[in-house]
Amino acid sequence: MFKKRSAGKDKAALWITCQCKNLIYKDELFNNLSVCPKCNFHHKLTSQERFSIFFDNKEYTILEAPIPRDNPLQFPNYEEKLKKAREKTKQSDALLIADGKLDGMRVTVGAQNFYHIGGAVGSASGEAFLHGVQHAINNKSPFIFFSASGGQKMQEGTIALVQMPRTVLAINEFKKRNLPYIVVMTNPTSGGASASFAGLGDVAIAEPGAIVAFAGARVIKDTIKEELPTNFQKSEWVFNFGGIDIICERKNLRSKISTLLSILLKKKEEAISTPDVKSFEEDLQPARKKQII
Repeated sequence: MFKKRSAGKDKAALWITCQCKNLIYKDELFNNLSVCPKCNFHHKLTSQERFSIFFDNKEYTILEAPIPRDNPLQFPNYEEKLKKAREKTKQSDALLIADGKLDGMRVTVGAQNFYHIGGAVGSASGEAFLHGVQHAINNKSPFIFFSASGGQKMQEGTIALVQMPRTVLAINEFKKRNLPYIVVMTNPTSGGASASFAGLGDVAIAEPGAIVAFAGARVIKDTIKEELPTNFQKSEWVFNFGGIDIICERKNLRSKISTLLSILLKKKEEAISTPDVKSFEEDLQPARKKQII
């Protein structure tokens, strides 16, 4: 379904060892969308692999986002780390934005690549995300985001943390246009990503077995000094507590999101064609009373 990914020093290997300890033939795994045919474990995808299996006919255009300075705080060895990550992933940053179609509907899609410094969010990811939101607003298209991140970049300090409110404000502006924003949380979605843009979807979807959290399980265990459930922070556990709306296997994501968009876009058209003036006035009353007081 998509171009094979090399495996570092093991480039010539024909087999991959899954977490279930079974040897999987590489071609069999990749043809199954990188989902283990034995245990159903959803292996990580690069941004472009994600785009290839999501867009119609694997056709999409990568959007060129503004590129900020690589090492704004002059953090030691950070530039070398970026260089290695770019050589490994063929991406300048962990986050890419693409434009294409899903079942004929034009959509803007963002995806994080965990192989690029753990999908860590810094100024470059923030700029790319904002660029993607602006592109979706300009083209009045839904915005779909596949999150895969361990959090913010420690090498960029406060600059990385600032990307959290920046992306939240961008999504707030996006939602003012009544455009659908759907997030698919892949393994893992944690830290600043889960606490900002990844946690704001109109519909929150997760792949099976994905870790969805803020702080890591080990940190929590060491803090509360108690044993944690075996499936703690897995998407199924989070779903049971209402933190996720849908758990969807990778092979069904296209059809599931297409169906959701057809419903959400229809609701948007109905809202525009028949605005409820009375309800708007009622919503304003509490704010007016508070302002007078």
